[in-house]
Amino acid sequence: MGREDLLKSVPIFSELGRGDLSRLAKLMVPRTIKAGDAVIEENDQAAGFFIVSSGKLEAERQGKTLATYGSGDFFGEMALFEGFPRSATVRAVEDSELLAMTRWDFTAELKNHPQIALSMLPVLVRRLREADQRLAD
Repeated sequence: MGREDLLKSVPIFSELGRGDLSRLAKLMVPRTIKAGDAVIEENDQAAGFFIVSSGKLEAERQGKTLATYGSGDFFGEMALFEGFPRSATVRAVEDSELLAMTRWDFTAELKNHPQIALSMLPVLVRRLREADQRLAD
């Protein structure tokens, strides 16, 4: 699967057109993570977003596994919008290949192509509405 298709599979990017996906895909930087190494650490400053190309990773907080990520999964997407400290540590369970995008590169692209943000807003609002509904249930 190409970078554009990987981005399209991420909910917040799902409504973007091919041109916008292509521009964002060029911002993605490959990273190789060895088994046992942390990609992000709980309480670190959030600076980027990741898509798993291959391998397996786990998110953990206080020794408890919160999520497992494999090929095509993503994490850290809120870091594209704000720099709050990370809420969990994500560690490679096996050697893994990731694609990373920094908040700075993403923000610069939004400044040059504001239609990206306009395409993302309905998805973000829908996700907030769904979260509100889950809390109300």
